[in-house]
Amino acid sequence: MSLSDLPLGYCTNVHPGRSLEEVLSGLDRFTRPVADRIGRRLAAGLWLAAPVIAELAADQGGARRLADELGDRDLLCYTLNAFPYGDFHGERVKEQVYLPDWSAPERFDYTLACADILAALLPEGADGSISTVPLGFKHLGRSEDFYPLAIDALLRWATAAGRRFDETGCRIRLAIEPEPLCLLETTDETLEFFERLFEEAERRGMRDVAGDYLGVCYDVCHQSVEFEDVAESIRRLDKAGIRLNKIHITCAIQLDDPVNNIAGRERLASFVEPRYLHQATARTPGGNVLRHVDLDRDLAGSPPAEWLEAEAWRVHFHVPVDADSLGPLGTTRADLRLALDTVASDIDYSPHLEVETYTWEVLPGSEQLDLVSGLANELNATTELLGELSGN
Repeated sequence: MSLSDLPLGYCTNVHPGRSLEEVLSGLDRFTRPVADRIGRRLAAGLWLAAPVIAELAADQGGARRLADELGDRDLLCYTLNAFPYGDFHGERVKEQVYLPDWSAPERFDYTLACADILAALLPEGADGSISTVPLGFKHLGRSEDFYPLAIDALLRWATAAGRRFDETGCRIRLAIEPEPLCLLETTDETLEFFERLFEEAERRGMRDVAGDYLGVCYDVCHQSVEFEDVAESIRRLDKAGIRLNKIHITCAIQLDDPVNNIAGRERLASFVEPRYLHQATARTPGGNVLRHVDLDRDLAGSPPAEWLEAEAWRVHFHVPVDADSLGPLGTTRADLRLALDTVASDIDYSPHLEVETYTWEVLPGSEQLDLVSGLANELNATTELLGELSGN
């Protein structure tokens, strides 16, 4: 049992990437300088939007060219983020990030094409992973046959992944990423869905293939926002035979004692912004979890009584993972440590590890550093934590 010995990376969805040229510019402006700052080999967890994948696929040597571009910058890539399909840096992303969902042919085609590109980028002997949407968003409409369509698409993706391995020896796994207010939100919902998925795989005579190539991306921030015991959550997924194909090293905002922490609620209001969705939750003294679709000034400034009387609030806003606090606000960094410790001690394989703080551009001004410094600080703090947990 050990943590991954592949070079630690960060997800490049923090940078704009509407074209291959813009992706490469981000590597030059940020990723390579971050590697220089930390003084060790760095992995780029590439976000390649659908237009970039189409651009690469249209060029017969496109994937090889991208591999060469990474090599020229002494960067590795063993994982892709295929969650955002379109422009992740538009004025308003919000719930549109979950579209197309897994019932739509476009999601299957895009994610399969991502695997074709990643196969050309993988370091020799390394497996690959691709993170993707948690099927869809609860507050968006879906057809009556949504789940059969999504299950069929995922099993067809697994079949293609198994065929790729048989033909080339290249193994690439899919990592479905549970997220607050999505169809896969809690650990219970994830377990229930995978039970249904694996039952259909068994019916098709491909249970082993499904179990090998379909798993989860465990984003620690997301399960912290659910007020879950992350250690128990990870153990339950593992016991059910659901692979953790990727761990997103992330932290959420925490507001303790909201009725008395007026400064904290005022500070929280400064995190309201128009681009990304910031689902908010509160745990009541009775242990119930309240949910609010998107953090707004009304919630922070004039919360309902049951929110005001809650023990704590948590917000899906990825904050720097080296921060224990943000002024009068806390973070869920203790959950991050617990999750990584559980992976190190209880999981008998090594999931990919990736820092994914994509929100640097929309942090309140007092929380911002220059991006290279901020990312380097996160990676250095994470490397120190991983070394401590590994006994190094």
